[in-house]
Amino acid sequence: MSGQSLSRKTPEKMKAIVRTRYGPPEVLQLKEVPKPTPKDDEVLIRIHATTVNRTDCGFLRGKPYFVRFVSGLLRPKRTILGSEFAGEIEAVGKDVKSIVNGDRVFGFSGVRFGAHAEYMAMPEQSMLTTMPANLSYEEAAPSTEGGHYALNNIRRAGVRRGQRVLIYGATGAIGSAAVQLVKHYGAEVTAVCSTRNAELVKSLGADRVIDYTKEDFTKGGAEYDFVFDAVGKSSFGACKKLLKPGGTYCSTELGFLYQNLFLTLWTSRFASKKVIFPIPKDSKEDAIFFKELIEAGKFKPVIDRRYPLEQIVEAYKYVETGQKTGNVVITVGHDTRT
Repeated sequence: MSGQSLSRKTPEKMKAIVRTRYGPPEVLQLKEVPKPTPKDDEVLIRIHATTVNRTDCGFLRGKPYFVRFVSGLLRPKRTILGSEFAGEIEAVGKDVKSIVNGDRVFGFSGVRFGAHAEYMAMPEQSMLTTMPANLSYEEAAPSTEGGHYALNNIRRAGVRRGQRVLIYGATGAIGSAAVQLVKHYGAEVTAVCSTRNAELVKSLGADRVIDYTKEDFTKGGAEYDFVFDAVGKSSFGACKKLLKPGGTYCSTELGFLYQNLFLTLWTSRFASKKVIFPIPKDSKEDAIFFKELIEAGKFKPVIDRRYPLEQIVEAYKYVETGQKTGNVVITVGHDTRT
């Protein structure tokens, strides 16, 4: 049955969170918009759950300004944000082979966005696969965005068994994923977080915890093969002394005056201690990788709060405080607990 014939059986409109200009969370509006029709190589997903994350917040405001070269200089090209999702396949294009109607799926759309809506279309070969059998929609939705960024940086740093890794900001979406992924690769993890989250990061696999409210993690005297700032609040200058010769520093932010881009180039040629700032790449294989880790009990997304789609402005405001632990989940008009 073709995607065209399937599309005639579904409503023409859907609810979505739309913004037509850059700005604070208040520019977001709940509207009815045309429901997407999948192309020949795409699937149509009925979204049950999605998230609000730091990337959404950055693209909402168009900051840092360089993101507008991707999203639109004066106005956003893509009006619906949301980069990770869990839902049910409602229609498939005629060339789709590996996914069928009714499949429960989860994945990551990256800067294509589109998940803050009742429906979205995704290519079959994108970062998308069937959900782990042991997760609900709400649990599956936050399994890919933080993990995706953490995995790209960990792979680029070459983390392996026997190494020592420090993760600053170990309780955010990226940091909590990084703790679990580094342990998966067999390295020793020192996690930096606040007092209230110490037990959480230990439960994720951290071997040692530094409470930043009581101790400056840059003055501990220990040395690491990899220092990963998962919240972008440190600098190479402050962390360089923590690195072993040949060690690597990575931050999820560009740093003051975009210094991490320049340091990546300079240290790759002239220094023994390196800065990396890899361009993240997503793939279907990575979605399958996370599914397998989850089903094996080696990875679990951390959820802080849940909001219905209609309260997404409040969700954005909370994420922008920088105080969230793990992920903020958005439920989308369906029973997401089944």
